[in-house]
Amino acid sequence: MIESLLVANRGEIARRIIRTAKRLGIRVIAVHSEADADLPFVAEADEAVLIGPPNPALSYRNTEAILAAAKSTGAQAIHPGYGFLSENAEFARTVEASGLIWVGPDADAITAMGDKINARNLMAAAGVPVAPGTTDPAADLDAAVTAAAGIGYPVMVKAAAGGGGMGMGVAVDEAALRTEYDKVRAFAERMFGDGSVLIERYFPRVRHVEVQILGLADGRVVALGERECSVQRRNQKLVEESPSPAVSPELRARLLAAAVRAGEAVGYRNAGTVECLLDPTTGEFFFLEMNTRLQVEHPVTEYVYGIDLVEEQLRVASGLAPTFDPDALTPSGHAIEMRINAEDPKRFLPGPGVIRTWVEPTGEGVRVDSGYTEGNTVTPFYDSLLAKLIVSGATRDEALDRAKAAVAAFQIEGPKNNVPFFAELLTNDEFLSGAYDTGIVSRMR
Repeated sequence: MIESLLVANRGEIARRIIRTAKRLGIRVIAVHSEADADLPFVAEADEAVLIGPPNPALSYRNTEAILAAAKSTGAQAIHPGYGFLSENAEFARTVEASGLIWVGPDADAITAMGDKINARNLMAAAGVPVAPGTTDPAADLDAAVTAAAGIGYPVMVKAAAGGGGMGMGVAVDEAALRTEYDKVRAFAERMFGDGSVLIERYFPRVRHVEVQILGLADGRVVALGERECSVQRRNQKLVEESPSPAVSPELRARLLAAAVRAGEAVGYRNAGTVECLLDPTTGEFFFLEMNTRLQVEHPVTEYVYGIDLVEEQLRVASGLAPTFDPDALTPSGHAIEMRINAEDPKRFLPGPGVIRTWVEPTGEGVRVDSGYTEGNTVTPFYDSLLAKLIVSGATRDEALDRAKAAVAAFQIEGPKNNVPFFAELLTNDEFLSGAYDTGIVSRMR
């Protein structure tokens, strides 16, 4: 097993990785910006290194500073968490070229799946269903118009190098496409340094379902069930649950088999997620993208399968067998995760500030992965995620009951937060029925 680990991230995911690593007896090094010096993850690491000012480009995305911290502290491995450098193939290569262990998929897999068009084509060749769309970037507006006419409106205009729900727009006709194409292309060039755009079919009523995969050290790829991720605002997830209320045993078997094929197609190792769109009326699903990293919502899979995904990541990176029998994976129960963000519960606009009160819910089947505590300052420099509230139960109804109690008990004063939104969602008939789709939040607003 890896003996020393540098966590190249911050907040709740850094704290969550640190918890597992220390349980395994691994010495942990945290890196942090000036803005994060007082956050819990810094204090909980065995050693902490300041790597730069608040601007993430000068700290958490500063590869030279992170590698220098690894060298000065004698770190053996780097875990990137999610976001920041987690899907940066060049950084992964540099880490390994420096003689360090990269806790994640290899750089070739990151590269192969990082471009949405290339990923779509790879998946189609592997027999994974893909939505109707372009097989090459739409080189210009005229090419986009031609492609959309062949696909049929409405269409989704997407940044080929995008992710996390960013760089996307919907066009219901040619006039809208002309506007969205220029907007997405400009955004993609600014945010990702790559203005490539793809056009694909847009499904107005669709569910977002993903499959957790794990590429093992022996070369096998296994699927650890699906997660429902359809409660979203601005194409970004707010709630995830496993198993999905929309997935039958027959559909689950097809989804998981397709996800395994996707992983095998790129020789995948370590944790990853195959995201799909599911048409609830036909039962058809289509490949959306693969996230070559640990997902924010991984805890719901951990509950249902009774495993620690971070531990499994570390075991794969160490060349060790998993803690579970890959041939006897048996899910049990139901889990729901809610992303507690520093944003107002109506318009979901960021609301940083000093946390005056922070009281986490407790009880059977309740887990909180938090990045902050009372007295901390939520700054405007990073993602608004404060914590993840995860609940589990023997059934979905039991998990929902525990979710209601946990949300009612979660007390946060200071920064704006979306806890009231979850209280509202948990009384919403559409959500409670399980028959919801990605439009549920807009219908609530």
